[in-house]
Amino acid sequence: MNKTVTPVDPHRNMSGSRRFHGVPVYNFRPFPSSRFVTPARSVQRMSPVAIRAHTATTALGRGRRAQADALREGRSGLRQNDFSHAPLACWIGRVDGLEDETLPDSLAGWDCRNNRLAWISLQQDGVPEALRAMTDKYGAERVALVVGTSTSSIGASEEAYERLVDGAFPPDLARPIIHTPHSLGDFLQHATGLRGPCVTVATACSSSAKVFAQAARLIQSGMVDAALVGGVDTLCGSVLFGFNSLGLVSARPCRPFAQDRDGISLGEAGGFAVLERVGDDESGGLRLLGYGESSDAHHMSTPHPEGLGAQLAMHDALARAGLAAAAIDHLNLHGTATPANDRVEALAVSALFPESLHAASTKGFTGHTLGAAGIVESVFALIALQDGILPATLGSTTPDPACGPQIRFATESRPIRHAMNNSFGFGGNNCSLVFGRA
Repeated sequence: MNKTVTPVDPHRNMSGSRRFHGVPVYNFRPFPSSRFVTPARSVQRMSPVAIRAHTATTALGRGRRAQADALREGRSGLRQNDFSHAPLACWIGRVDGLEDETLPDSLAGWDCRNNRLAWISLQQDGVPEALRAMTDKYGAERVALVVGTSTSSIGASEEAYERLVDGAFPPDLARPIIHTPHSLGDFLQHATGLRGPCVTVATACSSSAKVFAQAARLIQSGMVDAALVGGVDTLCGSVLFGFNSLGLVSARPCRPFAQDRDGISLGEAGGFAVLERVGDDESGGLRLLGYGESSDAHHMSTPHPEGLGAQLAMHDALARAGLAAAAIDHLNLHGTATPANDRVEALAVSALFPESLHAASTKGFTGHTLGAAGIVESVFALIALQDGILPATLGSTTPDPACGPQIRFATESRPIRHAMNNSFGFGGNNCSLVFGRA
């Protein structure tokens, strides 16, 4: 069902009066007449990109198998907060053993919790071998590195403040390489030896979903032939107390799409995927089929009330994949368990997808891993494609009435052809990805 969208002046209220006096009018954006919106724009179909390896390390364990086993069993990795730097009454998704890990001597200058988790994650599930195959085939200059993070190594900055001496930072403070948003990308470039474009994406919770879109554009433009994409974020006081100050952290394990949900459980995670241009006449394997990106341009922290940005991202991902909404078998929802976000996403999903869809949030397994959520939940979508594990939405005994039949609260097992992942960042920075089996 097609609905028209009418351009409106964002500097005027709906009554027509000026919202910001003295500000020139130069930009317009569509405002929906209802939540059933067909975006009035065209998107070209993209060439699929091959996924040669993928992995994730979360509170569920290290590597793909640990994730798949927990998803199949419906087993959560959340626990009561025991993070020593932040004694807040909440539940977290903590990766065990990071404190005891060490980086190789050649990388010791980048040592911090975030880079340790990056290093651990990078060693799993054949990722090093796939990267070596890419550099042998194309050369290190033709392999891009695109990674996402929300807080990067801010935990190391907290530790530096704890060690102030007479108001001065400690002499071992490695500000240029550790205390910077690009620390993750810089570290991984040295760790892998890749010499292609190196990009760190920091768009809050959509960061490591948008890396797939960025890498696909680099490959399809001819700048590179392959890419390592991923994301890492770790727990720290700034994250726990920062989100708590916004009233977004639940004292109980998070309950996405539950009627009584009251906030998020924070987690930490790392994950990676190796992407490559698809060869001529190549068949089989996993593919990135489409991506969609949008910004709500509505509010600094609250999503658009009718889910316009979410719908635009999903619509564009489907259009680039050349698929109808009915072709998607499984959708990994962003589903953070905040009252506003889940309601808006539920409305957007109900507006776009048929009742046959299996949609679920996996935040109840891992917690909200922020800048790593995109890659982790993309790996979960790939697990659904390979293993037929369609996970449950954990924690809900009474679903929110806003939920349509698409949102499922029980695990299913069946072969599927297409899976999708939603990552909707703070303030309406959205990315949707479509994956498939060739």
